[in-house]
Amino acid sequence: MDDPLRDPWLPSMRHALAEAVEAAGAGDVPVGALVLGPDGTELGRGHNAREASGDPTAHAEVVALRRAAEQAGGWRLTGCTLVVTLEPCTMCAGAAVLSRVDRIVYGATDPKAGAAGSLWDVVRDRRLNHRPEVIPGVLADRCGALLTDFFRHRPGTDFGARPTVG
Repeated sequence: MDDPLRDPWLPSMRHALAEAVEAAGAGDVPVGALVLGPDGTELGRGHNAREASGDPTAHAEVVALRRAAEQAGGWRLTGCTLVVTLEPCTMCAGAAVLSRVDRIVYGATDPKAGAAGSLWDVVRDRRLNHRPEVIPGVLADRCGALLTDFFRHRPGTDFGARPTVG
C-alpha cells in the first residue's frame, strides 16, 4: 500500500528512510526517525549516530525526540507522533513514553530488540502512566531491506536476528 490517501504516514516514513540512509553513509546502523507536532509539522529528525558521536544513547529516536523537545520548548511532546524506520528498542520506547508522544509509527519489526510489541511491549504496559498508540508496518519492506542490505555488506559482524517486515 503506497497510497498516501490510504496511509497518511507514508510521506513521513519516506523522510525517516532518508535519515536512515544518512546513518548508513556514516557507517551506523541505518535507522531514521522524525517527530511530528500535533499539526503534522516536523519538530525534529535524526538518525543513528552512535558510531559518529561515540554516544551509546544516540539512537535515531532519542536524537529526534531531543531536537523536537528543543523546538517545542519543553520535554512534553503531547500530541506528537514519533515516526521511525525500525521498531524502538527498550531505551527508545521508554523515551517515547516519558516524552508523552501520542503515537509511534514504525516500519520494520525488530524481533531481537523491539519494545513496541514484538519482543517486549514497553509502550503499552498498563503499569505506566502513558501509553502511546502504535502503528506498525509502514513501508516495512523498504525499512527492512535497508537494514538487511547494511548488515549483508558488513562481513564478520554477527548481530543475531534481523529485522522483519511488519
